Amino acid sequence: MLVLLLLHLVAALVAPLLVRWWGPRACYPLALVPAAALGWALTRTPAVHDGGAVVETYRWIGQLDLDVALRMTTLSWLMTLLVGGVGALVLVYCGRYFAPGAAGLPRFVAVLVAFAGAMLGLVLADDLLLLYVFWELTTVFSYLLIGHSTERRSSRWAAAQALTVTTLGGLAMLLGFLILGGHAGSYRWSEIAAAPLPGGGTLVAAVLLILTGALAKSAIVPFNGWLPVAMAAPTPVSAYLHAAAMVKAGVYLIGLLAPVLADTGPWRPVLLTLGLVTMLAGGWAALRQCDLKLLLAYGTVSQLGLLTVTIGTGSADAALAGVAMLLAHALFKAALFLVVGIIDHDVGTRDLRELSGLGRRAPALAVVATLAAASMAGVPPLLGFVAKEAVFAALTARPVVLAGLVLGTALTVAYSIRFLWGAFATRPGTAETTPEPVPLPMLAPPALLAFAGLVAGPAAAALNGLLDPYAELFGPPYDTLALWHGLTPALGLSVLALAGGAVLHAVRGPLAPALARWKLPFTGNQGYEWATHRFDRLAIEVTGATQRGSLPLYLGTVLLALVLVPGAALLSTSPWRTRIAVWDSPLQLVVGLVIGVAALFAVNARRRLTAMLLVGVTGYGTAMLFVLYGAPDLALTQFLVETATIAVFVLVLRRLPERFSARPLRRSRWARRVLGVAVGVVLAGLALVASGARTAVSISTAFPALAVAEGHGRNVVNVTLVDIRAWDTMGELSVLVVAATGVASLIFERSRTGPRPRRVEPATAGHGDRAVWLRGGTTLHARRRSIVFEVVTRLLFHTIVLFSLFLLFSGHNAPGGGFAGGLVASLALVVRYLAGGRYELAEAAPVGAGTVLGAGLAIAVGGGVVSLLTTGTVLASTRVDLPLPGLGGPYLVTSLFFDIGVYLIVVGLMLDILRSLGAEIDRHIEAAGKSDRGLVVDHEGDRR
Repeated sequence: MLVLLLLHLVAALVAPLLVRWWGPRACYPLALVPAAALGWALTRTPAVHDGGAVVETYRWIGQLDLDVALRMTTLSWLMTLLVGGVGALVLVYCGRYFAPGAAGLPRFVAVLVAFAGAMLGLVLADDLLLLYVFWELTTVFSYLLIGHSTERRSSRWAAAQALTVTTLGGLAMLLGFLILGGHAGSYRWSEIAAAPLPGGGTLVAAVLLILTGALAKSAIVPFNGWLPVAMAAPTPVSAYLHAAAMVKAGVYLIGLLAPVLADTGPWRPVLLTLGLVTMLAGGWAALRQCDLKLLLAYGTVSQLGLLTVTIGTGSADAALAGVAMLLAHALFKAALFLVVGIIDHDVGTRDLRELSGLGRRAPALAVVATLAAASMAGVPPLLGFVAKEAVFAALTARPVVLAGLVLGTALTVAYSIRFLWGAFATRPGTAETTPEPVPLPMLAPPALLAFAGLVAGPAAAALNGLLDPYAELFGPPYDTLALWHGLTPALGLSVLALAGGAVLHAVRGPLAPALARWKLPFTGNQGYEWATHRFDRLAIEVTGATQRGSLPLYLGTVLLALVLVPGAALLSTSPWRTRIAVWDSPLQLVVGLVIGVAALFAVNARRRLTAMLLVGVTGYGTAMLFVLYGAPDLALTQFLVETATIAVFVLVLRRLPERFSARPLRRSRWARRVLGVAVGVVLAGLALVASGARTAVSISTAFPALAVAEGHGRNVVNVTLVDIRAWDTMGELSVLVVAATGVASLIFERSRTGPRPRRVEPATAGHGDRAVWLRGGTTLHARRRSIVFEVVTRLLFHTIVLFSLFLLFSGHNAPGGGFAGGLVASLALVVRYLAGGRYELAEAAPVGAGTVLGAGLAIAVGGGVVSLLTTGTVLASTRVDLPLPGLGGPYLVTSLFFDIGVYLIVVGLMLDILRSLGAEIDRHIEAAGKSDRGLVVDHEGDRR
């Protein structure tokens, strides 16, 4: 089974290439793929004949206990035959339906083959979660197939509607699967069905959610609107997806679950009521259609309602009749859609008011259509008659439902006659239709399907033996499938339905006003349009009310939600009532007071620069707390991050007003203070609760020993970053690279390498004898230069860089590491920029930030690949002893290369920030003719 699924995947991947080589003729060899599924299922017939199963299981996601569990029983065997057989015939049909060079044909054929594979996986999946995966794949592929004609708005609208309805239903179904799996203790359906299933409200909720997905997929009221609209798809899509495959998925799921869940409270009321309403509404709507394809579409909706009622009844006789009707419907409805495709292809219209005399001019096509339509109407000796009679016999104990089914069947007979009359009859006053000869590859698929329905009727006894194992899941069936049961009430009802349908067609003239007048208050399509319009309107209203363009409002809303929801939970449960040690040392109290006072002054600050510096004090205070708690590595990192953050803030503040808003904000300030205090209290409570809620031993207790034994280092923090939790670090590095690229793309208008430094001749007398300490300094205005700053920078820059390298290489056993070293090197670049401007920054780092970022990420990933090749584990550390006697046995750890990657990425990120928020903003200021005073706003220039 897995081989078949992989075969479909491979065929879908190579299909575009084959179509480009051979055109539509590539569909012929591709048809062998679903035909292989058909052949395989036929060879496994003896295995499922007596109620057995073909099972394959492959390990997939062990931590989730999720396997690729495939299982074929009688019902899935039947669906495999339909998916493979009809899929192969439709592909053969496509070989002549599409013209060579048709737009989008390579993609269409590939998606059609992929859909066949997804549908095959759906009917073979034993795990409910795996079934959901294939379920959604069929949704996505059907979206692409329905929207094949992308230039037409109707196709795009139909595809979007089908995707929306079936996806929402699928999400409800997924929730139902999760509830059912948790309730039963397994997601493997064979295991759920084999053990007693606990009842209760949980099971009822799961059943309702699962039925929502099934009904949406099979276009049952109130989800029936998407199927007629989906007729915008090419006819082969309608024949496969909307007759034999996709819309059968919901019915298949109902049939799969019915042996276990049919006795659950809402099962029968929901399925019998909605299925009966769907059958009657679809049949009545079909009588009103003049487009042959739409007539079949509404007929499909009606027949899906019949299938839902029959299989959802949950009795042995109804189950047997239901699967027989499932087979019959796939044969006659796929054949009829293909016939409509031939008419449209050869004549150029599907409007029955424009067709006349086609039966005489295309007799073979008329015979095929007549056989298929007769099976749909339930005319003996076709399989449709056998199945319809079995349905009537199985539901004699439900007179109300039976009466509805007889009426629905009469409507089916009426629109079947209407189809044949409209497509092939000769009507006076209408010019006779002159079709082109029908190619054999187009006529053969519907002919095979129609004649299969003719052969299966007399062979009902043999078919009964094949389908009976499914019915026995509900108990021993009393009736059997047969062409002749004698003079029975079911036979009488069949004759009554045939006669009633013939009468309805005979009075079609007087009935026309009633058909035009008697219709539902609103259709499913109108309901969908109303719902989507209301949803769009709600989105506009919510967006207008919440997206006000105010960052304080957004942040305040988030913080208020934090206070109300977790804060209310803390107050109601009071989980913090434990002994609390306020501090371990008086110095911690002092540092805490400094942080609190700085925070209070920051709230009251009127100048942006003052507020930023006070916030920086709180960050440095936090670093001091790390020092007092004995975490020098964290303290070093916090100091460096806070310093780099202040530098970035300073760069940004140059383009902002010096002061905050001058409006009277006394009330809002008090509201913000109260909210800030509340957030602090809630976060402190959450931290207290989280730290006291641990019941298991922390995994970090094993980190010190692992750091030495596996990571070959004594700095637990650094070894954790580059070895124990290296995958986390790899993800963070990727985020940093993306963030740097985002910053650059938002601000840069030129190359990310920055301006090249240039020598500028002295502009004033007396400057010619002055030493040039920094080349970029000569490009600054005299009032912006600081010779002392340039001298200090010239003396300290290389020392700072060397110190960053020391932190990089010593970080495995001492405080430091690639992150800390990269921050120190970044601060060295900040100093160069502040001293000499943007040209000096380019002199210090004459390489693009993107190059540095890419090199860092490449080195980090390359280190992981090398460790995989050498140790078999990604990002694992290896110790290499260096042959240097007299130096105490030095060694090298391979995770150093990963740390080098971290170092380069941090430097590249800071370089991008300096060039975007620093150098590029400088260029903007210069281009605007403004004078920059370094780190202080020039108020005189502002006034000018």
